[in-house]
Amino acid sequence: MSLRKRGSLWSIDVIAPNGERVRQSAGTPNKALAQEYHDRLKAELWRLAKLGEKPRHTWNDAVVRWLKESGHKATIGNDRIHLRWLDRYLNGKSLDTISRALVDRITDAKLAEGVSNATVNRVLEVLRAVLRRCVNDWEWLDRAPQVRMLKEPTRRIRFLDRAEAQRLLTCLPAHLADMAAFTLATGLRRANVTGLLWSQVDLERRLAWIHPDQAKARKAIAVPLNADAVLVLQRWRGKHPTRVFCFRGRPVVQASTKAWYSALEKAGIDDFRWHDLRHTWASWHVQNGTPLFALQELGGWESAEMVRRYAHLSADHLAPYADRLGALRDVDGQIHGTNPSQSPKRQGPASLQALE
Repeated sequence: MSLRKRGSLWSIDVIAPNGERVRQSAGTPNKALAQEYHDRLKAELWRLAKLGEKPRHTWNDAVVRWLKESGHKATIGNDRIHLRWLDRYLNGKSLDTISRALVDRITDAKLAEGVSNATVNRVLEVLRAVLRRCVNDWEWLDRAPQVRMLKEPTRRIRFLDRAEAQRLLTCLPAHLADMAAFTLATGLRRANVTGLLWSQVDLERRLAWIHPDQAKARKAIAVPLNADAVLVLQRWRGKHPTRVFCFRGRPVVQASTKAWYSALEKAGIDDFRWHDLRHTWASWHVQNGTPLFALQELGGWESAEMVRRYAHLSADHLAPYADRLGALRDVDGQIHGTNPSQSPKRQGPASLQALE
Protein backbone atom coordinates (compact mmCIF):
# COMPACT_ATOMS: atom_id res chain seq x y z
CA MET A 1 0.00 0.00 0.00
CA SER A 2 1.44 3.39 -1.01
CA LEU A 3 -0.10 5.33 1.90
CA ARG A 4 0.22 4.24 5.51
CA LYS A 5 -0.55 6.02 8.73
CA ARG A 6 2.24 6.04 11.29
CA GLY A 7 1.12 7.60 14.51
CA SER A 8 -0.78 10.76 13.67
CA LEU A 9 0.89 11.32 10.28
CA TRP A 10 0.61 9.65 6.90
CA SER A 11 3.69 8.20 5.24
CA ILE A 12 4.40 7.48 1.57
CA ASP A 13 5.85 4.31 0.07
CA VAL A 14 6.43 4.36 -3.70
CA ILE A 15 8.66 2.58 -6.21
CA ALA A 16 10.47 4.87 -8.66
CA PRO A 17 10.78 3.87 -12.37
CA ASN A 18 14.44 2.95 -11.77
CA GLY A 19 13.38 0.45 -9.10
CA GLU A 20 14.41 2.59 -6.15
CA ARG A 21 12.02 2.49 -3.21
CA VAL A 22 11.14 5.86 -1.69
CA ARG A 23 9.66 5.96 1.79
CA GLN A 24 9.08 9.22 3.63
CA SER A 25 6.58 11.07 5.78
CA ALA A 26 3.95 13.20 4.12
CA GLY A 27 4.06 15.46 7.15
CA THR A 28 0.27 15.69 7.51
CA PRO A 29 -2.54 13.86 9.35
CA ASN A 30 -4.90 14.66 6.45
CA LYS A 31 -5.24 11.68 4.10
CA ALA A 32 -6.35 13.80 1.12
CA LEU A 33 -3.30 16.05 1.39
CA ALA A 34 -1.05 13.01 1.84
CA GLN A 35 -2.52 11.46 -1.31
CA GLU A 36 -1.90 14.68 -3.24
CA TYR A 37 1.70 14.75 -2.03
CA HIS A 38 2.09 11.09 -3.00
CA ASP A 39 0.80 11.70 -6.54
CA ARG A 40 3.06 14.71 -7.05
CA LEU A 41 6.08 12.79 -5.80
CA LYS A 42 5.35 9.84 -8.06
CA ALA A 43 4.97 12.16 -11.08
CA GLU A 44 8.23 13.90 -10.24
CA LEU A 45 10.08 10.58 -9.97
CA TRP A 46 8.73 9.62 -13.41
CA ARG A 47 9.95 12.91 -14.95
CA LEU A 48 13.36 12.42 -13.40
CA ALA A 49 13.70 8.93 -14.82
CA LYS A 50 12.06 9.40 -18.23
CA LEU A 51 12.74 13.06 -19.09
CA GLY A 52 16.08 13.55 -17.37
CA GLU A 53 14.88 16.43 -15.23
CA LYS A 54 16.90 17.43 -12.19
CA PRO A 55 15.38 16.53 -8.83
CA ARG A 56 13.96 19.45 -6.86
CA HIS A 57 15.85 20.02 -3.64
CA THR A 58 14.83 22.20 -0.75
CA TRP A 59 16.82 24.72 1.23
CA ASN A 60 16.81 22.21 4.09
CA ASP A 61 18.52 19.62 1.88
CA ALA A 62 21.19 22.15 1.00
CA VAL A 63 21.79 23.15 4.63
CA VAL A 64 22.21 19.54 5.74
CA ARG A 65 24.74 18.84 2.99
CA TRP A 66 26.53 22.15 3.54
CA LEU A 67 27.02 21.46 7.24
CA LYS A 68 28.23 17.95 6.50
CA GLU A 69 30.84 19.15 3.99
CA SER A 70 31.87 22.30 5.89
CA GLY A 71 32.32 20.86 9.37
CA HIS A 72 36.08 21.46 9.16
CA LYS A 73 35.71 25.25 8.87
CA ALA A 74 36.97 27.32 11.77
CA THR A 75 33.90 29.54 11.44
CA ILE A 76 31.34 26.72 11.22
CA GLY A 77 29.86 27.80 14.56
CA ASN A 78 29.04 31.23 13.16
CA ASP A 79 27.67 29.60 9.99
CA ARG A 80 25.23 27.56 12.08
CA ILE A 81 24.00 30.72 13.82
CA HIS A 82 23.39 32.45 10.48
CA LEU A 83 21.68 29.37 9.01
CA ARG A 84 19.34 29.15 11.97
CA TRP A 85 18.37 32.78 11.40
CA LEU A 86 17.81 32.16 7.68
CA ASP A 87 15.58 29.18 8.48
CA ARG A 88 12.64 31.44 9.31
CA TYR A 89 12.59 32.69 5.70
CA LEU A 90 13.81 29.65 3.73
CA ASN A 91 12.63 26.60 5.66
CA GLY A 92 10.97 24.11 3.30
CA LYS A 93 11.41 26.26 0.20
CA SER A 94 12.51 24.63 -3.03
CA LEU A 95 15.88 25.97 -4.11
CA ASP A 96 14.53 27.05 -7.51
CA THR A 97 12.00 29.33 -5.79
CA ILE A 98 14.69 31.36 -3.99
CA SER A 99 14.67 34.53 -6.06
CA ARG A 100 16.48 37.84 -6.03
CA ALA A 101 13.36 39.44 -4.56
CA LEU A 102 13.39 36.97 -1.66
CA VAL A 103 17.10 37.64 -1.03
CA ASP A 104 16.36 41.37 -0.92
CA ARG A 105 13.55 40.76 1.59
CA ILE A 106 15.97 38.77 3.75
CA THR A 107 18.46 41.64 3.58
CA ASP A 108 15.81 44.17 4.60
CA ALA A 109 14.64 41.95 7.45
CA LYS A 110 18.14 41.68 8.88
CA LEU A 111 18.70 45.42 8.55
CA ALA A 112 15.41 46.01 10.38
CA GLU A 113 16.98 44.40 13.46
CA GLY A 114 19.20 47.46 13.74
CA VAL A 115 22.46 45.67 12.98
CA SER A 116 25.37 47.00 10.92
CA ASN A 117 25.94 46.35 7.23
CA ALA A 118 28.86 44.11 8.18
CA THR A 119 26.58 41.89 10.29
CA VAL A 120 24.08 41.64 7.43
CA ASN A 121 26.89 40.70 5.05
CA ARG A 122 28.04 37.83 7.26
CA VAL A 123 24.57 36.29 6.90
CA LEU A 124 24.41 36.96 3.16
CA GLU A 125 27.87 35.41 2.66
CA VAL A 126 26.64 32.10 4.06
CA LEU A 127 23.49 32.24 1.91
CA ARG A 128 25.57 33.00 -1.18
CA ALA A 129 28.07 30.23 -0.43
CA VAL A 130 25.33 27.60 -0.06
CA LEU A 131 23.59 28.68 -3.28
CA ARG A 132 26.85 28.72 -5.23
CA ARG A 133 27.63 25.21 -4.09
CA CYS A 134 24.16 24.13 -5.23
CA VAL A 135 25.09 25.38 -8.72
CA ASN A 136 28.80 24.64 -9.07
CA ASP A 137 29.40 21.52 -6.98
CA TRP A 138 26.13 19.65 -6.52
CA GLU A 139 24.42 20.68 -9.78
CA TRP A 140 21.12 21.09 -7.98
CA LEU A 141 20.48 24.42 -9.70
CA ASP A 142 21.23 25.76 -13.16
CA ARG A 143 21.75 29.23 -11.74
CA ALA A 144 21.42 31.03 -8.42
CA PRO A 145 20.14 34.54 -7.73
CA GLN A 146 22.79 37.20 -7.26
CA VAL A 147 23.39 38.02 -3.61
CA ARG A 148 24.59 41.62 -3.34
CA MET A 149 26.73 42.59 -0.38
CA LEU A 150 26.07 45.88 1.39
CA LYS A 151 28.76 48.51 1.49
CA GLU A 152 30.87 48.34 4.63
CA PRO A 153 32.85 51.31 5.93
CA THR A 154 36.59 50.77 5.95
CA ARG A 155 37.62 50.52 9.57
CA ARG A 156 40.78 52.13 10.84
CA ILE A 157 43.30 49.64 12.15
CA ARG A 158 43.32 50.11 15.92
CA PHE A 159 46.70 49.61 17.56
CA LEU A 160 48.62 50.87 20.57
CA ASP A 161 51.91 52.68 20.76
CA ARG A 162 54.59 51.32 23.09
CA ALA A 163 53.69 53.62 25.96
CA GLU A 164 49.99 52.71 25.79
CA ALA A 165 50.81 49.01 25.67
CA GLN A 166 53.03 49.26 28.73
CA ARG A 167 50.36 51.20 30.58
CA LEU A 168 47.77 48.53 29.78
CA LEU A 169 50.02 45.67 30.90
CA THR A 170 50.61 47.46 34.20
CA CYS A 171 46.86 47.70 34.85
CA LEU A 172 46.06 44.06 34.05
CA PRO A 173 46.11 41.21 36.59
CA ALA A 174 49.20 39.01 36.30
CA HIS A 175 47.72 36.19 34.19
CA LEU A 176 46.05 38.55 31.70
CA ALA A 177 49.11 40.80 31.56
CA ASP A 178 51.30 37.86 30.57
CA MET A 179 48.77 36.62 28.03
CA ALA A 180 48.56 40.11 26.52
CA ALA A 181 52.37 40.44 26.48
CA PHE A 182 52.64 37.05 24.80
CA THR A 183 50.12 38.16 22.16
CA LEU A 184 52.07 41.35 21.53
CA ALA A 185 55.21 39.23 21.09
CA THR A 186 53.72 36.55 18.83
CA GLY A 187 50.55 37.96 17.23
CA LEU A 188 48.57 34.82 18.06
CA ARG A 189 44.80 34.95 18.11
CA ARG A 190 43.01 34.83 21.45
CA ALA A 191 41.88 31.20 21.14
CA ASN A 192 45.42 30.11 20.29
CA VAL A 193 46.79 31.86 23.36
CA THR A 194 44.17 30.57 25.82
CA GLY A 195 44.39 27.06 24.36
CA LEU A 196 48.18 26.87 24.06
CA LEU A 197 49.59 23.57 25.36
CA TRP A 198 53.08 22.90 26.64
CA SER A 199 53.30 20.17 24.01
CA GLN A 200 53.19 22.96 21.41
CA VAL A 201 56.19 24.80 22.86
CA ASP A 202 59.92 24.16 22.47
CA LEU A 203 61.81 26.68 24.61
CA GLU A 204 65.22 25.36 23.59
CA ARG A 205 64.51 26.03 19.93
CA ARG A 206 62.48 29.14 20.85
CA LEU A 207 59.58 27.91 18.79
CA ALA A 208 55.86 27.23 19.23
CA TRP A 209 53.40 25.89 16.71
CA ILE A 210 49.69 25.97 16.03
CA HIS A 211 48.18 22.81 14.58
CA PRO A 212 45.99 23.06 11.45
CA ASP A 213 42.79 22.28 13.36
CA GLN A 214 43.55 25.17 15.74
CA ALA A 215 44.26 27.75 13.03
CA LYS A 216 41.57 29.91 11.44
CA ALA A 217 42.91 29.20 7.94
CA ARG A 218 43.27 25.49 8.81
CA LYS A 219 47.00 25.61 8.06
CA ALA A 220 49.77 24.92 10.56
CA ILE A 221 51.55 28.03 11.87
CA ALA A 222 55.16 28.10 13.07
CA VAL A 223 55.58 30.71 15.83
CA PRO A 224 59.13 31.96 16.43
CA LEU A 225 59.50 33.07 20.07
CA ASN A 226 61.37 36.30 20.65
CA ALA A 227 62.99 37.19 23.98
CA ASP A 228 59.77 38.72 25.39
CA ALA A 229 57.73 35.60 24.54
CA VAL A 230 60.34 33.29 26.08
CA LEU A 231 60.39 35.29 29.32
CA VAL A 232 56.61 35.04 29.61
CA LEU A 233 56.64 31.27 29.05
CA GLN A 234 59.40 30.73 31.59
CA ARG A 235 57.28 32.44 34.24
CA TRP A 236 54.45 29.94 33.63
CA ARG A 237 56.54 26.80 33.56
CA GLY A 238 55.23 24.15 35.95
CA LYS A 239 52.01 25.97 36.90
CA HIS A 240 49.77 23.56 34.94
CA PRO A 241 50.54 20.08 33.58
CA THR A 242 49.18 20.71 30.07
CA ARG A 243 48.08 24.32 29.55
CA VAL A 244 50.51 27.21 29.39
CA PHE A 245 48.24 29.87 30.88
CA CYS A 246 46.04 29.25 33.86
CA PHE A 247 44.29 31.10 36.68
CA ARG A 248 44.22 29.62 40.17
CA GLY A 249 45.28 26.27 38.78
CA ARG A 250 42.62 26.12 36.08
CA PRO A 251 43.05 26.73 32.33
CA VAL A 252 42.03 30.18 31.13
CA VAL A 253 39.14 29.97 28.68
CA GLN A 254 38.29 33.67 28.29
CA ALA A 255 40.46 36.76 28.04
CA SER A 256 37.95 39.57 27.45
CA THR A 257 36.78 39.53 31.05
CA LYS A 258 35.60 42.21 33.45
CA ALA A 259 39.24 42.58 34.55
CA TRP A 260 40.25 43.30 30.93
CA TYR A 261 37.71 46.09 30.49
CA SER A 262 38.54 47.50 33.92
CA ALA A 263 42.23 47.66 32.97
CA LEU A 264 41.40 49.45 29.72
CA GLU A 265 39.49 52.07 31.68
CA LYS A 266 42.31 52.51 34.20
CA ALA A 267 44.86 52.84 31.39
CA GLY A 268 42.71 55.42 29.62
CA ILE A 269 42.42 53.33 26.44
CA ASP A 270 39.17 53.53 24.48
CA ASP A 271 37.77 51.51 21.57
CA PHE A 272 40.16 48.58 22.00
CA ARG A 273 39.41 44.85 21.83
CA TRP A 274 41.61 41.89 22.73
CA HIS A 275 41.97 41.10 19.01
CA ASP A 276 43.48 44.58 18.55
CA LEU A 277 46.57 43.25 20.35
CA ARG A 278 47.15 41.20 17.20
CA HIS A 279 46.69 44.35 15.10
CA THR A 280 49.20 46.09 17.36
CA TRP A 281 51.73 43.27 16.88
CA ALA A 282 51.32 43.42 13.09
CA SER A 283 51.51 47.23 13.04
CA TRP A 284 54.74 47.25 15.06
CA HIS A 285 56.23 44.68 12.70
CA VAL A 286 55.46 46.75 9.62
CA GLN A 287 56.70 49.95 11.27
CA ASN A 288 59.98 48.18 12.02
CA GLY A 289 60.46 47.06 8.44
CA THR A 290 59.13 43.49 8.37
CA PRO A 291 58.15 42.71 4.74
CA LEU A 292 54.48 41.98 4.16
CA PHE A 293 55.18 38.49 2.78
CA ALA A 294 57.04 37.59 5.98
CA LEU A 295 54.29 39.09 8.14
CA GLN A 296 51.69 37.01 6.30
CA GLU A 297 53.55 33.81 7.17
CA LEU A 298 54.19 34.86 10.76
CA GLY A 299 50.54 35.72 11.30
CA GLY A 300 49.10 32.70 9.50
CA TRP A 301 46.95 34.79 7.15
CA GLU A 302 45.58 32.87 4.18
CA SER A 303 45.53 35.79 1.75
CA ALA A 304 47.91 38.67 1.13
CA GLU A 305 44.93 41.02 1.05
CA MET A 306 44.51 40.65 4.81
CA VAL A 307 48.11 41.74 5.36
CA ARG A 308 47.87 44.74 3.05
CA ARG A 309 45.73 46.45 5.69
CA TYR A 310 49.01 47.31 7.40
CA ALA A 311 50.94 48.39 4.30
CA HIS A 312 50.29 52.11 4.85
CA LEU A 313 52.24 51.98 8.13
CA SER A 314 55.54 51.62 6.30
CA ALA A 315 56.73 53.59 3.30
CA ASP A 316 60.47 52.89 3.50
CA HIS A 317 60.39 51.02 0.20
CA LEU A 318 58.77 54.05 -1.46
CA ALA A 319 61.25 56.63 -0.14
CA PRO A 320 63.70 56.33 -3.10
CA TYR A 321 60.85 57.05 -5.51
CA ALA A 322 59.71 60.06 -3.50
CA ASP A 323 63.26 61.46 -3.55
CA ARG A 324 63.25 61.45 -7.36
CA LEU A 325 61.33 64.72 -7.18
CA GLY A 326 63.87 66.84 -5.36
CA ALA A 327 63.33 70.28 -3.85
CA LEU A 328 62.81 73.21 -6.22
CA ARG A 329 66.11 75.13 -6.11
CA ASP A 330 67.57 77.99 -8.11
CA VAL A 331 71.11 78.26 -9.41
CA ASP A 332 72.27 79.61 -6.03
CA GLY A 333 70.98 76.53 -4.21
CA GLN A 334 68.12 78.43 -2.54
CA ILE A 335 64.80 76.63 -2.01
CA HIS A 336 61.86 78.63 -3.31
CA GLY A 337 58.11 78.43 -3.27
CA THR A 338 57.46 79.27 0.41
CA ASN A 339 58.39 82.99 0.51
CA PRO A 340 55.52 85.16 -0.77
CA SER A 341 57.89 88.12 -1.32
CA GLN A 342 59.73 86.27 -4.09
CA SER A 343 58.78 87.32 -7.57
CA PRO A 344 57.08 84.80 -9.89
CA LYS A 345 59.57 85.78 -12.59
CA ARG A 346 62.49 84.37 -10.61
CA GLN A 347 60.68 81.24 -9.40
CA GLY A 348 59.62 80.12 -12.90
CA PRO A 349 63.05 79.36 -14.45
CA ALA A 350 64.36 77.89 -11.14
CA SER A 351 61.45 75.45 -11.00
CA LEU A 352 62.01 74.35 -14.55
CA GLN A 353 65.73 73.88 -13.94
CA ALA A 354 65.00 71.66 -10.98
CA LEU A 355 62.75 69.40 -13.03
CA GLU A 356 65.07 69.12 -16.04
